[in-house]
Amino acid sequence: MSEKLNSQVTPPVSHISFNAKYISYAHTLFASSSFLAALAVGCYLHYYKIVQNASFGYPDEWFPSVSATIGDRYPERSVFQIVIAMTAGPRFLLLAFNFLSLYKANSYLPYVALTSGVLRTLTAGGWMYITSTDDHDAHDVFMIGYIVLTIPWDMCTTLLSEKGSFQRKARFYTGISFFGTLVPLIYWFIQHKVHVRPGAYSVYAYFEWSLIMLDILFDAWSALDYRDIDVSISGEGLKLISGQKKKSVQVTHTKYAKPENGEEFSNVEVVSNLINSYMYWTVLTSLFLCVWYFPLWYMGISGYEAVVVSIFLSPLVLFPRSLRVYLAQNPQFTRSLTVICGIGAYKFEDPEQKLLAITAGTVFGIISIVNEFWALSKYPKKLSSFIATIMLGLLATSTFKFLFYSNNPIWPIMHKENGGYNPLGIFIGLLGAFFTPTLQKDVLISAKTPEKVGGSLFLGAIGFGGYYFALQALLSDSGTLALWTWEGFPIRGPTPVTGAFPHVLTFAIALLITLKVHPNVFSSWGYNILVGGGSAFAFYFLKHWVGYVGTLVFVFYIVSIGPLILHSITDYNPAGVFFLGYFLNIVISLASVWIVAYAFVPGGPLLRERTDIVLSTAVLSIFAGVANYNLRKSAISKINFYSNKTFKQVSTIITVLLALALTTSIKRWPTGLGKPYHPETETFTAGIWCVHFGLDNDMWSSETRMRDLIKDAELDIIGLLETDTQRLIGGNRDFTQKIAEDLGMYVDYGPGPNKHTWGAALLSKFPIIQSTHHLLPSPVGELAPAIHATLDIYGNLVDVVVFHSGQEEDVEDRRLQSLGIEEIMANSERPLVLLSYLVTDPLVGNYHTYVSEKSRMHDIDSTDWDRWCEYILFRDLRKIAYARISRSTITDTELQIAKFGFGEFENHDYHFVNEDEVDENLRMPQIFRGDGVRGHRYHVFDEPRYFAPGL
Repeated sequence: MSEKLNSQVTPPVSHISFNAKYISYAHTLFASSSFLAALAVGCYLHYYKIVQNASFGYPDEWFPSVSATIGDRYPERSVFQIVIAMTAGPRFLLLAFNFLSLYKANSYLPYVALTSGVLRTLTAGGWMYITSTDDHDAHDVFMIGYIVLTIPWDMCTTLLSEKGSFQRKARFYTGISFFGTLVPLIYWFIQHKVHVRPGAYSVYAYFEWSLIMLDILFDAWSALDYRDIDVSISGEGLKLISGQKKKSVQVTHTKYAKPENGEEFSNVEVVSNLINSYMYWTVLTSLFLCVWYFPLWYMGISGYEAVVVSIFLSPLVLFPRSLRVYLAQNPQFTRSLTVICGIGAYKFEDPEQKLLAITAGTVFGIISIVNEFWALSKYPKKLSSFIATIMLGLLATSTFKFLFYSNNPIWPIMHKENGGYNPLGIFIGLLGAFFTPTLQKDVLISAKTPEKVGGSLFLGAIGFGGYYFALQALLSDSGTLALWTWEGFPIRGPTPVTGAFPHVLTFAIALLITLKVHPNVFSSWGYNILVGGGSAFAFYFLKHWVGYVGTLVFVFYIVSIGPLILHSITDYNPAGVFFLGYFLNIVISLASVWIVAYAFVPGGPLLRERTDIVLSTAVLSIFAGVANYNLRKSAISKINFYSNKTFKQVSTIITVLLALALTTSIKRWPTGLGKPYHPETETFTAGIWCVHFGLDNDMWSSETRMRDLIKDAELDIIGLLETDTQRLIGGNRDFTQKIAEDLGMYVDYGPGPNKHTWGAALLSKFPIIQSTHHLLPSPVGELAPAIHATLDIYGNLVDVVVFHSGQEEDVEDRRLQSLGIEEIMANSERPLVLLSYLVTDPLVGNYHTYVSEKSRMHDIDSTDWDRWCEYILFRDLRKIAYARISRSTITDTELQIAKFGFGEFENHDYHFVNEDEVDENLRMPQIFRGDGVRGHRYHVFDEPRYFAPGL
């Protein structure tokens, strides 16, 4: 028996073995053939139909888009979906083998790559199987999610590739090409969708197909990583056999190289760095401002908003070390282009061309500052000086904006006619660029980045993103935070003018302190939570002087931790850390827009009126940067950043800026105000105007032209709507300052930038005794702001209400708002004027709520049937005249004005009289008759209407 058992032969075990590179080959084959097969079948069977779009067909359009090819028709849709389904197996294997072949111990990158890769695959299934024809919104959400997830996938996969390897370079350039293609893709989509240009969609399709091929190509490079991996499948299971030899890696500690070209900057170099920083902040703050122009005119997302991706994509250009070394040797190149493109953009009359130039300037500005930060990161004293000049540039920006009534004089929205100094800015900017400090090539090459630097690139990037948002959104203008605490008259706190110098002084003191102490001083959690978090809590919840003190503490905190946040990201790959940092900044920045623009953007209601979320996110992100610094503190603590020379250089510049700020403060300090235009008649003229955020039809800052029209119209009181520009998208500016100071008027800015409205402001030549800010009921649409003010007019107390109703689509909102305004007017016992934007036709609907027995209000001219938005209502006053003045190109809304007096009045019957029957000193300005002046003339009636006194 035993002999028989021993003689039995074990059956052979089946065995399959192949090289892992064939997984990548299979993925590339199935993925590419699915699209190409659908394209071939579609062109053969339905060519004329798939090149047709909503505007044009063949021959104007000649190449089909991806979505039209794979989703619109049978059988190409089925062919695509069958073949792409066969890609699923190789796809998930590719994710697994990428994780195995590129895995690095003690690194989070493999896990981020795997997670984003899986999610990216699932979103790909979403937009591939749910076409735009099936559900346009779902298709777009999956597509956007896919593109967003491509960022961490491409980045982590590239960073995990072996340094110096062909596949690392191939992945980098493929990824850059992919995201670079998004720029012309968006441009041609705008040409198709907005400008309805023949052939634009076909050109767009070329770039769309290029994205598909580049995306497939990026994953195809994995075949190079898999060459040394054999897969063996047998009855014993699965085995992976790797022929790759392990390489020993020498770990070095963070160490600053000994400077070989001077430890400190010369005086000329410091001034050059300051000029460069000022130009950088000028261009960066102008980008959001100029982007804002387009959704204003398109009343929704225009497509031009996509240029903001240039902010976080720009650092990726610096991925190759050789390019960084070259630009560090020749920084004048990118600095000059920042000035030429960004500051010189004002030369473009066309808003689209202007925006493209600003975008290019932004790209070069970011490349400049990121690369110089990297080049100086091994030289602690120079880096300390460089960081100080970055902050000095922001302080200079804020100071010059204070001098120029909150406008940056060299923004692209400025020119000679509205007070701009653009040519001078270009000259000074190019001068600064020319003297930009350089580093020697051998020094740059020898200063190798250590392979282990401690901390977390991800934490450091989060800290930078939140910190950068706080700088740009809250500290770029000296009046922004003052308006967070402004609640109207009587004055119980600082105005943007009286609060400017304390802001600048606090900023300067904090900056000088950072040059005297080590960043470790500000790294404790007690300081950051109590001072940083506590001050943010204070100015968010508290008002008047107490709240303003909170803003000053917050300013001190933000400036004091600047070196800490920036030192926490030294030694990381600058392309990676700044890409992630700027990306988070854009996310928070868009969230800050969503809180007020929720009615016009996808997913807007999720952030509706949630300034608390935006501010908390920024502060918590800063705390992440502090945490990363503390993880690296032991190495950084040994570094000596202090330099007497740098302190003297910076303190000298700060002294000049403080002197300028103090002089401006004294000059602009409110002392005496102008007189009404016709005090001898004891009459006053009031007006209402929707001014479109102070940007005219050609993207120029319009407050100078607004001032001139208000002056020529002899307005004593005016309500301005769409005025809240003290936010990121408005450029953090306040154009009411220029108008009020030049015309000698009191001003109530209205609900501040933390109140989530588009803004309402009141300017008056008469003292404002008291004012209350209201947010009217808005359960669905945009918030409706109102100002209820009491004025002292020739010794008479008169109430004035400035009000902006919600948009046309939200009917219930407008009904509730009309009831709210009716209640405010009914509760007043004084004579009252309503200067309003009501969004209703005369004599119908909500009109009868505003003009009612309860409100006791009367229309200035109920026979004026040609109104939809602007209305002037009144009670207990004598109406004298009413007129409508064309706006020229200042905005899209006319100026309506009315003249009132005291004494007898007629509320029910309208008795029009000729102008020659009215006393000369009661007549409306003659300058607007006929063709008028500067494009402003009386229109609709072609003349003012005058009313006879009551009979």
